[in-house]
Amino acid sequence: VQRERFADPEEYEKAKSSYILRRSMLAGVKDNFRVMHPLPRVDEISTDVDDTPYAYYFQQAKNGVYTRQAIYAVLLGGLK
Repeated sequence: VQRERFADPEEYEKAKSSYILRRSMLAGVKDNFRVMHPLPRVDEISTDVDDTPYAYYFQQAKNGVYTRQAIYAVLLGGLK
């Protein structure tokens, strides 16, 4: 839930707690389930999800760094 999307701060406070992913919600998901998030997270994903095999957002962010580096290298002539 993005705070800037709410005109009324009270409405944001009411809505934000309804959209928090918690570890308990992952019970019964398939083994190949992945939680992805562009980061930085605010309150959308509880920190207790971080050490589950489903937390893929740190790898996603890391891959994004490598992707941007490759794009810059191509654009700036470092790779041909």
